[in-house]
Amino acid sequence: MKLHELRKNKKIRFLITFICVITAAFLQAYVIQVFIRPANLLSSGFTGVAILVEKITSTYFNFSFSTSLGMILLNVPVAILCYKSISPRFTFFSLVEVFLASFFLKIIDFPPIFDDVLLNIAFGGFAYGILTVIALKGNASTGGTDFIALYVSNRKGKSIWGYVFLFNTTILMIFGTMFGWEYAGYSILFQFISTKTIDSFYHRYERVTLQITTACPDEIIDIYIKNFRHGMSKINAVGGYSHKEMALLHTVVSSYEVQDIVDLLRKTDPHVIINVLKTENFFGGFYQAPID
Repeated sequence: MKLHELRKNKKIRFLITFICVITAAFLQAYVIQVFIRPANLLSSGFTGVAILVEKITSTYFNFSFSTSLGMILLNVPVAILCYKSISPRFTFFSLVEVFLASFFLKIIDFPPIFDDVLLNIAFGGFAYGILTVIALKGNASTGGTDFIALYVSNRKGKSIWGYVFLFNTTILMIFGTMFGWEYAGYSILFQFISTKTIDSFYHRYERVTLQITTACPDEIIDIYIKNFRHGMSKINAVGGYSHKEMALLHTVVSSYEVQDIVDLLRKTDPHVIINVLKTENFFGGFYQAPID
């Protein structure tokens, strides 16, 4: 790829990330004001901790430590600790998302939509999960526990959103002890919906097996190895209908890489047949690309 094409691709990636960050930040502020606050809920991660701190200071002390300020103060130290292990670019855009969400909370006042708590939980939990996915798809995050979750996930090669849910539940137990178990229970349900939404739409750490049938195995293997850091095995075969010699290739990849691989292989061999199989477990060396 030529230098000007690389620069063009970087500009496009930057623009996509920036759009995703702005969208996620705006939606985060919207969800907090429209669904979370009217239902007296806590959101996930450090945003939930910031909301809890505001409730504690306003209830038990003579001042209110704002959610927007708490979001910034809680996220910056974690970002500093994690940026080398994740990605400076990813960390930068994640902090931009946090600052923008805090800014939107300050300058925009969204009115609530529902009076019913369960409707706020259902729509708010789903919307919060979607905004998190939007940020992640744009190679950013909503900060806080997302940094920790993605750091561990990238090291282990598997999703740990279930553990994030347990952390959030612990925060909600504290919330329940201080402000009542009814709304703590509602908040746990909110967290469950949000976590399941992320699991349903964000598949970076899912792995699939590609079963590739081709009459041009050497060309396929060469172009694949050149562009992707995964191994590929080859089995000689004969077509049952055509009786022609061909090859059956196998490789295991991350699900988010599949479309790029399929496009590349079909350009190399327009007659290639690719079967995508879900991989439940995988043991052995596997290259997990860093978040960037």
